[in-house]
Amino acid sequence: MRSPPRDAVTNMALDDAMLHTAADTGATLLRIYSWERPSVSFGRNQRCEGVYSAHRCETLGIPAVRRLTGGRALLHGREVTYCVAAPTRAANTLRGGYDSINAILLDALHRLGVNATVAVPGGRTSSPGLAPCFETPSAGELVVGTQKLVGSAQHREAAAFLQHGSILLDDDQGLLHDLALVALPQVPTPATLRGCLGNVTHDNVADAITDAVRAASRGDMVLSTDGLMADTHVLMAASRYRDPRWTWRR
Repeated sequence: MRSPPRDAVTNMALDDAMLHTAADTGATLLRIYSWERPSVSFGRNQRCEGVYSAHRCETLGIPAVRRLTGGRALLHGREVTYCVAAPTRAANTLRGGYDSINAILLDALHRLGVNATVAVPGGRTSSPGLAPCFETPSAGELVVGTQKLVGSAQHREAAAFLQHGSILLDDDQGLLHDLALVALPQVPTPATLRGCLGNVTHDNVADAITDAVRAASRGDMVLSTDGLMADTHVLMAASRYRDPRWTWRR
């Protein structure tokens, strides 16, 4: 279930290919991964033109990609990233998908000793504005106190859906300000696993997620996915995520 560190384009292409695999096979897939270098991802419908700078990304050596999922800008670096792809019959609604996956993640965090909870209804719904992803938790997201710990986004198609997200080990979201052409809103400091626990590793978190999946009796969830995705799906998806016309399309 643990992919080796990969570049931003490959990570997004593999997630995309997971969606196709879930649609084609009816399997539920889980991938836990990391990033070769700090990278920024933008939400599918987020406006980046005039907000973020492709030149600054290139100068600072921070690759930029646009996700298949919605939401807002996210700096991927010191984090544990997960992706789940499943047939739509596994969760008939967007909220149902979030709730079932977040229940597993919440159990994993509790196994690590993190006093995480689910943000209560009444929070703002994330929209693709100027503020980064970790600005404010929306209802149903995982928090420590009032601080957001896990940022997730979902994309649904007729036969399958994809949810992926970031669990912060440390906070490096401030790098987004260095990539921006405008002043981004100052946001509260997010929660981090190392802030909660001290010394915790990517492998510790991956183990906890694995245990939580098994405890949820998700015997149908495939925990090792890289070799299952057809090369044609990965290559076709990579061509999209590599294309600046997709990344900077709006």
